Amino acid sequence: MTAAPSPTVPAPVQRTRVVIVGAGPAGLTLANVLRAASVDCVLLETRSRQYIEQRPRAGFLEEWAVRALDRRGLAGRLLRAAQTHGEFEFRRAGGRSRFRYGELSGHRHFVYPQPLLVTDLLRTYADGAGGDVRFGVRDVELHSVDTDRPSVSYTDPRTGERRRVECEVIAGCDGARGVTRSYLPPEHTTLARHDYGIGWLALLAEAPPSSDCVVFGVHPRGFAAHMARGPRLTRYYLECPPGDDPENWPHERVWSELRHRLAAGGAPPLVEGPLVEKRVLDMHNYVVAPMAYGRLYLAGDAAHLVAPIAAKGMNLALHDALLLGDALVRHFGAGGEGGGDDSGLAGYSDACLRRVWQYQEFSLWLSELLHGASSGDPFRAGSADARLRRILGSPAAARAFAEVYIGKDADR
Repeated sequence: MTAAPSPTVPAPVQRTRVVIVGAGPAGLTLANVLRAASVDCVLLETRSRQYIEQRPRAGFLEEWAVRALDRRGLAGRLLRAAQTHGEFEFRRAGGRSRFRYGELSGHRHFVYPQPLLVTDLLRTYADGAGGDVRFGVRDVELHSVDTDRPSVSYTDPRTGERRRVECEVIAGCDGARGVTRSYLPPEHTTLARHDYGIGWLALLAEAPPSSDCVVFGVHPRGFAAHMARGPRLTRYYLECPPGDDPENWPHERVWSELRHRLAAGGAPPLVEGPLVEKRVLDMHNYVVAPMAYGRLYLAGDAAHLVAPIAAKGMNLALHDALLLGDALVRHFGAGGEGGGDDSGLAGYSDACLRRVWQYQEFSLWLSELLHGASSGDPFRAGSADARLRRILGSPAAARAFAEVYIGKDADR
């Protein structure tokens, strides 16, 4: 029997082609694309598998993203289980207006919570294909990202030892609070940020949906929203001050405010239930440009954040991951034999940012429509109402809105 190595002896350095930091939708999609092309990679995640498979997150996937996953064999359960949405409802001044964006754009949303997609992608990569994923790693550090021999080190959660993985490319997919973005030098990077000055109280109720579609309530007391999350769960949002304490919103206050802001003639009453999640989201956006430096490439929230106003975040993460995965496969070649085509990597940041800025601009536009009535500014309120009347009354304006809302041709 071979004795275990002494903890004072440095562990051997491992080598791989790509180290991916972060096992969210971006990192797992990228890992699956690389694994399918036999490009060696190691996936590092600071959280446990149980945590990332259960962490509550939104789940509106645009149709182009679902089709792209399906072409890679990554959407089997999604296509079988997801609900589809092609319309939503505006409620304002006691009235209801349906907006059928599916008919206008020819596309629809797939409602599939992020934890389910993460579980599917993990099963394909780790359980099905034997991909290398390491959970619970600590103290992740990047080294020599501006050379041709970058590496990533971390603390092994079981042994407490430092480990190092040398590679040729590092993919930073570790989200808004991750470490990889900090390795882009400030003199090389621009950070563009916008704060909306509002918060959303995010609520998850153990209650059946009260409508057959998403509902947006535009109200002087604040925006409200209803979104089904399954036959027995419903997501609600209430506009609130940024930094508000969720404890300021007890059960009775929440339901009273939802009933008030979502009231409309002929609408069915809200089905109430226990609130199993209650947290405040401060609405802000940011964009890091460029999304690459040396051998480090960022994807998803590590590079850009879009407030959940338009449900764009996970879709952008998938767009980045698919572009980066295809670019790396062309660089390394199928089987890692050396494809030598670096055009995709060279153009990666610009290609991602075209869609990112389209979605950022749309988020600002939609935010003003949804929050103008509650801004306290009569000019903004009047302008927001005019904006809403235009998309409800003009076929051309409605079609343009629908196509951006569903992400159709967003790279133009």
